[in-house]
Amino acid sequence: MNKRITIIGGGNLGTAIAEGLLKSKFCKAADITITKRNTATLKALQDRGMNVTDKNDAAVRNSELVILAVKPFQAMDVLNSFKAVLTPKHILVSVVSGVLIKDIESTIKKKLPVFRAMPNTAIAIQESMTCLSFSNAATSQINFVTELFTVLGKVSVIDEKLMDAATVLGACGTAFAMRYIRANIQGGIEIGFDAVTANLIAAQTVKGAAELLLQKGTHPEQEIDKVTTPKGCTIAGLNEMEHQGFSSSLIKGIATSFNKIVKG
Repeated sequence: MNKRITIIGGGNLGTAIAEGLLKSKFCKAADITITKRNTATLKALQDRGMNVTDKNDAAVRNSELVILAVKPFQAMDVLNSFKAVLTPKHILVSVVSGVLIKDIESTIKKKLPVFRAMPNTAIAIQESMTCLSFSNAATSQINFVTELFTVLGKVSVIDEKLMDAATVLGACGTAFAMRYIRANIQGGIEIGFDAVTANLIAAQTVKGAAELLLQKGTHPEQEIDKVTTPKGCTIAGLNEMEHQGFSSSLIKGIATSFNKIVKG
């Protein structure tokens, strides 16, 4: 099922989605329109065949699937800029954190299928973790949006009340993982590796560890047990990290991020 897609907002996430859709060959470049006030920053996408414009209403009018990818404080004003041209043919997908489906529906004042999606920036390389929730959507529409995000990574359909938590675990989690990798690199340099080699070893090791869990469906502790021998270097390092608050600091960081979203 081919649909013309408009991405409202050509920031980091909007462009990452566009790049991911193009790389996955989910649709042709000519079927993707991306909007931004300063269209000059989207020249690279335009050169690859995508349509670029600063006219939200025209872009929406000429599409069937609309992905809203703007800052939370901009969301309602931007919705108001194109709601008049929304028709029953449209599917509206919001990737804006903290904006509820009911808020979107009360703004557009039209009964349309509305989705909330929380991907992360790895969507640009088709490795996102995307959580979805929806309202007023038919099975075919749910399948289409799920398929779109599935070609860009993994998808989990969740209750909307968990979307803030999904933002922390799946989107903020990218930064948390990067900080762990950075620390790993610094440790690697301290024990003798150059930065480039340490970067490669750290990143590939994390990638491999994640793939073990995804492909085998095991619990992290099962995989940890396989590399922790009695009186070995792995358990010594793990215990020292735990003594320094490794796990508790991560848990507290996740909880702090979640409280920031909930309480503002």
